Amino acid sequence: MPVVRSSEAVTHEMHGARFVSYASSLTGSRELCAWRGEIPAGTRAPLHTVDREEIFHLLDGELLITLDGRTERITAGDTVIVNPGTTLGIENPTGEVAVSWVTTSIGLEAQLSDGTRIAPPWAR
Repeated sequence: MPVVRSSEAVTHEMHGARFVSYASSLTGSRELCAWRGEIPAGTRAPLHTVDREEIFHLLDGELLITLDGRTERITAGDTVIVNPGTTLGIENPTGEVAVSWVTTSIGLEAQLSDGTRIAPPWAR
């Protein structure tokens, strides 16, 4: 039974946010990856289009989530389903860190609005 201890999680940083990776192909998962996202106060991630479904659950805080141009305020306990091909934006307009849990398929890639492709290491 693979167990990933919190001390073994790998932290990555991108666009002002932290991604703490727990489940990935590097930790023994064959299909799914999962990470904790920490979005600091005042952070706005660039719009990006994902190629796989993501399940985004907000554990703590408040965020503005934009899906294909429509913005919703979410609070702790809310879950957002991001379908493949959706353009996603995340903003923390508050004064507190927001904490999320995200699950997706291994191999997720995203494309920024300028065409740059990103293969996040926490989604491998």
